[in-house]
Amino acid sequence: MTSWLERKIHRYERMRFAQEPNRRTLPFDWGLEHIGGASHPEPRAFLERFVTEAVAQSDDWYAVTPASDYALADNVLTFTSAIASPWPENNRVHAQLFPARRNDKAKGPAVVVLAQWNARWEEQQNVCRWLNRLGITAIKMSLPYHDRRAIPGHPRADHLVGPNIGLTMQAGRQAVADVRRTLRWLQQQGYNRLGVLGTSIGSAIGFITMCHEPALRAGAFLHASTYFGEVVSHGLTTQNVWESLQTGVSREELRHYWSPISPFPYISKLRNGNGAGKKLLLITGRYDPTFWPEFTDALLEKLRGEQVEFENLSLPCGHYSLGVAPFSYVAGLRFGRFLRRALAE
Repeated sequence: MTSWLERKIHRYERMRFAQEPNRRTLPFDWGLEHIGGASHPEPRAFLERFVTEAVAQSDDWYAVTPASDYALADNVLTFTSAIASPWPENNRVHAQLFPARRNDKAKGPAVVVLAQWNARWEEQQNVCRWLNRLGITAIKMSLPYHDRRAIPGHPRADHLVGPNIGLTMQAGRQAVADVRRTLRWLQQQGYNRLGVLGTSIGSAIGFITMCHEPALRAGAFLHASTYFGEVVSHGLTTQNVWESLQTGVSREELRHYWSPISPFPYISKLRNGNGAGKKLLLITGRYDPTFWPEFTDALLEKLRGEQVEFENLSLPCGHYSLGVAPFSYVAGLRFGRFLRRALAE
C-alpha cells in the first residue's frame, strides 16, 4: 500500500506537470540525417551498428577541443558549440558566470551547473549564489535548445528530448560537448578544482561528462536513472514524447538506441582511468514518477557492483517536489557541503 505522503507527493507531481505551458506532441521521426545516416534505407540496421560503435568508442564520440571564440561580457560566457545542429541559434552556447569572491589571487574551485529540462534563463541562479557563499565559483550553462538557444517556433526544448531518434541523440552529444568546452574555458582562467552539479536531464548529462572528462573531480547529481530511453518511455514529464515514439519503436528498442546518451553504459569508466579519485553524490526521490525509483535503484546497484565509491541521499519526495521546501533546503545543504569538501585543496 502507498503511504499518505506518497499519495500527496504524486498529486503534487501531477499538478505541476499539468501546469507546464506550451507542451505539444510532435511526430515520430528516425532522424538519421542528424547522426550520419541520411540515405540509409534500414533505420534499425543503421542504428544497431551506430549505437554499438558509439558506446564502444565513446571517448572519441564525446571528444572536444577548446572553442576558438570564447567571449565573456557582463558575466555571460558565449562560444560556438563543438556540434553543429541545423539551427544557428542553438549552436551558440550561453553560460552565466557567478564568480566567488576571494581575498587571494587563487581562483579556487568552480562548478558547472546544469539545470532541468525546459529550465528558464533565470532558474537555478539561487543555486549558483549558494555555491558562491561556500567559496565556489559557479557557471550555469544553458542546455541545447534552451532559453537563449531556443529555436524559432519551439519555446520548449522539444529537440533535446523529443520523438526524433537521431536529433535527440545529436542533442545529447552536443550537451556533453558543450560542458567539456565550458570546462576548457574554466581551466584557461586558472580554475583547476572542477566539479559539476546537474538536475534531472542535467544530471544525466553531467554524469556522462564525468565519466569522460579527466578534469572533473566531483559531481553532484539530483535525480538518477539508468537509461535515457527508460525515463522517456515511463516517466510522467515525458508522456507527450512517448506518445509519438511508441508509434515507431518499442520501449526496449528506445532504451537501446539512446544508450549512447545514457549514464548506465559508462559506469565502469568511473572505477579506472577517467574515474580515478572522483567523488560522487546522488540525491534522489523515493516517490519520483519521472525517474522511477526502480531505475534509480538499478543505477545505484550498478555503481556498487562496479565498486565505484559514491554518496547517496534518498528523500521522501518526487521530481518537481525536490525543488521545493523542505526538500530543496535539505538537498542544497547536502550538495553544498559535499562539493566544498570534494573540491577542497
